[in-house]
Amino acid sequence: MVGSRKKIMGSKRVGQCLSLLTCLMALSFPCYGEITIIPAPVQMTESAGHYRLSRETKIYYHGGSEEVAQYLVKSLSPAMGSELDLEEASAASAEGIILTVVEDALLLDGQPLGKEGYELSVNNNGVQIRANDAAGLFYGVQSLRQLLPVEIFSSNAQTMDWTLPFVDITDYPRFEWRGLHLDVGRHFMPVEFIKKFINQLALHKMNKLHWHLTEDQGWRIEIKKYPKLTEIGAWRDETMLGHYNDRPKRPWWKKLLFWSPAEGDHRYDGQRYGGFYTQDQVRDIVAYAQKRHVVVVPEIELPGHAQAAIAAYPELASSDEKIGVKREWGISHHIYNPELETIEFLKNVFVEVMDLFPSEFIHVGGDEATKTLWENSPRIQTLMKERGLKDEHELQSWFIRQFDRFLSENGRRLIGWDEILEGGLAAGATVMSWRGDKGGIAAAKAGHDVVMADYNYTYFDYYQGDKDEEPLAIGGFLPLEKVYNYNPIPRALSEAEARHILGAQGQLWTEYMKTPEHVEYMAFPRASALSEVLWLNQPEEQRDFDKFTERLKVHAERLALMDINFRGLDSNP
Repeated sequence: MVGSRKKIMGSKRVGQCLSLLTCLMALSFPCYGEITIIPAPVQMTESAGHYRLSRETKIYYHGGSEEVAQYLVKSLSPAMGSELDLEEASAASAEGIILTVVEDALLLDGQPLGKEGYELSVNNNGVQIRANDAAGLFYGVQSLRQLLPVEIFSSNAQTMDWTLPFVDITDYPRFEWRGLHLDVGRHFMPVEFIKKFINQLALHKMNKLHWHLTEDQGWRIEIKKYPKLTEIGAWRDETMLGHYNDRPKRPWWKKLLFWSPAEGDHRYDGQRYGGFYTQDQVRDIVAYAQKRHVVVVPEIELPGHAQAAIAAYPELASSDEKIGVKREWGISHHIYNPELETIEFLKNVFVEVMDLFPSEFIHVGGDEATKTLWENSPRIQTLMKERGLKDEHELQSWFIRQFDRFLSENGRRLIGWDEILEGGLAAGATVMSWRGDKGGIAAAKAGHDVVMADYNYTYFDYYQGDKDEEPLAIGGFLPLEKVYNYNPIPRALSEAEARHILGAQGQLWTEYMKTPEHVEYMAFPRASALSEVLWLNQPEEQRDFDKFTERLKVHAERLALMDINFRGLDSNP
């Protein structure tokens, strides 16, 4: 069974075997040789003929394109068996691959292509890629890679003709924010996987990695001023087994025995679990992403999802209860207290975070902050009155505003989940709308920027098929076609209001994803579908899911050669 948990979790080659089988059985559908770029280009004109790359082909760079050219050399060399020569372009440069950053604005139908747009041409003279910025040139290189036979993605030298179809492409993205969110708080992911994940973002022309670094179940980033955040907060004593809703049912006669565990108790694995990223590792990952034009947006949760931090520093708590790092999934009621000392503590954390991450946006969470402890604390109720706040929602708004102001003073922008709307939105805040589109609509109408993360279309921790045939997931159901048909711009917005929608991203919450292989299985090919939604400015009624899946069959070959444990295409409902 393709979707069985045994095969999904036990083999990285499930997707590859299925894709190869598809090619063998469908001889009328070639495994390479036609244009199957994902995400599809905005405008493309094909011509008869092919250009052949060889080991003698040279790559020329011009006008600030050397770093992208070096990336291209490294990308092609494993499969081609050697590195192509790299030279600075001159008037004498003739045949080969020429990469150029041009000063004059490139246009399509009179509209600028922008920093991420590009022009790509393949003809008898070779390949030319032009862009107004290195980012656009980089995305042109991603299209070039996908024009080649799929074997170019192999990590081993291949003996074959490296041919490119004659084509002219003019391309640019629909949205400026095109990303994936990765939760490493519930399950820690190794550095090498983070880099592999970034490579997939780059291939799909996605430019944001939202890195969810702190949770009730683990604090994952070294903060030198507060070492106990990782000495204590990065480790939980054990982890619950099965689904959060799986609780043992006791027969009536056992309920009479005083020694029987209470009904509803979770079961645990009894194994200490954790991990964190050193600041040197974070810098390495951020630099790696920058070279691939991916911005890493860190998330430090507040005021909720804070149990791991509170376990490390109890003075941050809203009660006197002694707690450890949370062992179960679900929402903790332990949240930061709103004392000025706590605000200062967290500002000190953000000072170190900002030093590590050049991202314009810093994510502060703001979601699922259960306020029971605030409601029951005489001290916190007194603070509310002193600050002129009528309820706990306004108190959370006050809490968020402290960091909106602080980040703004440091040249950054605050972004948070849509709960930050409750009690009043901070002046400079950007909203990440996850509970449907209502939060995004409200924020855009109020003049705030929005990133759409609607759980109905972008929660990749949801099931992809029959629960009995899939690995354990949190719930829900999000098939590939539904992702592909997503429109991030709510119909309720005017044209002017819609300009506040920066884009969207897919979410990977890892409560039930213990391994990188499982993350890949949940992400792909749904992330491939989302990449096209965010890149290609095409009305919903013009989208053709059948044509997309035809291209995806070839793209699946690429994923398999890159050792991505994607969900087999014939499994998709």
